[in-house]
Formats: sequence, C-alpha cells, structure tokens
Amino acid sequence: MNESIFRATLRRFFMVLATVVGAICALVLVTTMISYLIDKDVAGRPEVKRSLTAEIQPNAKGERETFSKTNPIILRINIEGVIGLDKLTRAHISQQLIESREAPFADNQVKAILLTINSPGGTVTDSDSIYRELIAYKERYKLPVYAHIDGLCASGGMYIACAADKIFATDTSIVGSIGVVTPPIFNFVELMNKVGVESVTLSAGKGKDELNPFRPWAKDEGENYKDLIGYMYDLFVNVVTTNRPKVDKEALVNKYGAHIFNAAKAQEIGFIDGSNNSYDEALSMLAKEIGAKEGEYQVIRFNDQNWFESLFKSESPLGILSGTVHLKVELPGMLDPKFSSQYLYLHQ
Repeated sequence: MNESIFRATLRRFFMVLATVVGAICALVLVTTMISYLIDKDVAGRPEVKRSLTAEIQPNAKGERETFSKTNPIILRINIEGVIGLDKLTRAHISQQLIESREAPFADNQVKAILLTINSPGGTVTDSDSIYRELIAYKERYKLPVYAHIDGLCASGGMYIACAADKIFATDTSIVGSIGVVTPPIFNFVELMNKVGVESVTLSAGKGKDELNPFRPWAKDEGENYKDLIGYMYDLFVNVVTTNRPKVDKEALVNKYGAHIFNAAKAQEIGFIDGSNNSYDEALSMLAKEIGAKEGEYQVIRFNDQNWFESLFKSESPLGILSGTVHLKVELPGMLDPKFSSQYLYLHQ
C-alpha cells in the first residue's frame, strides 16, 4: 500500500509538472505569435517596434491624470545606480530619448527633461555617451534639461548631470568626486615564488604584456595607461568647467580634486545651483521654465521591463526557468566583473 501511495504521489507530481511546463511553452508560443503579428503591417513589412512602456508620474502636487495629447510633457529619466550596469547604459537612455518623439506622443509634445540622480558613477564610456546623448537631444529640440539629486551624485553621475541647464539637490545629498580610476591591478610574483609556481605568457607587439600580474614589472611600466587616465581626467574637468562656469578650474584640479561635498558646499563651489530643493520644487521650477501651470503638464517615465521579461530574470521566483543559477560572493570594495579592464568615473 505504501508503495502504491508513493507511486500515485509521484505520478501526480509529474502530471502537475508537465502541465506547468506545457502552459509555459504555450504562453511563449502565443506571445511570439502576437508579437510577430503586431510587428507586421498588412503588407507583411516590418514596422517600428516600441520596446518601452510609458508611465504617467505625479506632478509637483502629487497628482496623476489620464494621458493627454495636448498638455506638454516633462520626460523624467532616472540616473539611479551604477552607470554601465543593468538598464543604466547609453543604449537604454538613447532608446528613451528616441521613443519620446514617437507615438502616442504628439509632435514636439515633450518640452523638457528632468534627470533624477542617485549614482556613484560608473564606466567612462557610458557616462560620456549618456552625457552626449542628452546634449544632442537638448540642442536638436531646443528644450531645457534640469537635474535633481537625491542622495549621491558622484563621478560619472556628476558627468551626466553636467548636461543639465540647472542642477538642484536635497540638503542631505553628496556631490563631487571628479576623477578617474581603474579596477585594482595586482602582482602575484612574490606569492608565486613562495609557492613555487612559474608562469609564461606568449605575446607579440611592444607593451602587449604590460602589467602582467604573473611577472615582475619594469620601473616605467604602466605609463601608457597613466597617459590614458590623464586624458580622461582632462576630459572630465573640461566637461565640468564648461557646463558649470562658476567652478574654478584651477581650484577644481589643485584643491577640490576628487573629494565629495555636502550639498551646501557643492553649491558654493558651483557644482549645483540649489542645495535645499525637493524633487517637487525642482519639477515646479522646470514646469515654470516651459511656461506650464500646475495641472497643465504631464510627467512621463519609461519602463523598459515588461512582466514577461521579468518572469525569466534570475531575480524572479521563476528565474530558474532561464536555465542559469547565480552563485556570487561579494567582498567589501569589490567591483562588478563587468568593470574588468575598464576606466571608471566611479566613487568607491
């Protein structure tokens, strides 16, 4: 009898499992077919596909209203987290800017951009690319860009903030860290000598094996990388001093350096324009800039993750369906592996 109960239980388990797997496969098939049909017009030609979902955000009074094609739009773009990771890349910001000029929005309906920043920075490439995307958009459509800091605006975050015409912050925010850094570079020669391990790296081209951690370094090794870092630092300094004219370049390089400052000191230096402003206050000032009264504008934010995508993400309860199991150990000060061999505008 016990064996029969066991078999029955096992049979029911596999029946339920097969039902769940079948339902998921059917869902994938139906979703694919619908997506294919939507993305084709009657002639079978591919159409422009929107990958983002627009969400109506509260105005400065905390009110949300049904979307209108007549009211001006303030596009809210979140710069929150580490730049270069997840959705905070040039490609994702660029996609938001592109879709802000397409249906269902009326022609030229987006009248301003509000950046909300809470970031320690990130990669040099993404920070610079996002900054340039915002500058190009602002100049192409002749609209104002404001930034509001609530938390941290350091390094690459400050680089991106320089695309804004005005920068405001809460009184507890931290601003600054104008500098460049690389991930730590280790040398294991002494350890290898103690253990009795040798290493040989085959290479061609002068300097191709530079800073190899498994051999002694020459006295002048790494000069090429120092030159690159110096170039990227000069670029950062010029971006800040060009867009924030109150910042004294000599003082920035020789006095302030890559230090971080409270909001009041950041305003004194010239990094920001206001040091005790809430998000709602910054939003109201931007609405006034475009000549919109309260209740006569809408704030739109794009969300680029749909429910179907999130179902298969590793963070979701069903993430195991993606076929990947992540085991991760993080030590204090440890950088994301994606930052390996990258130059960083990052505050650590």
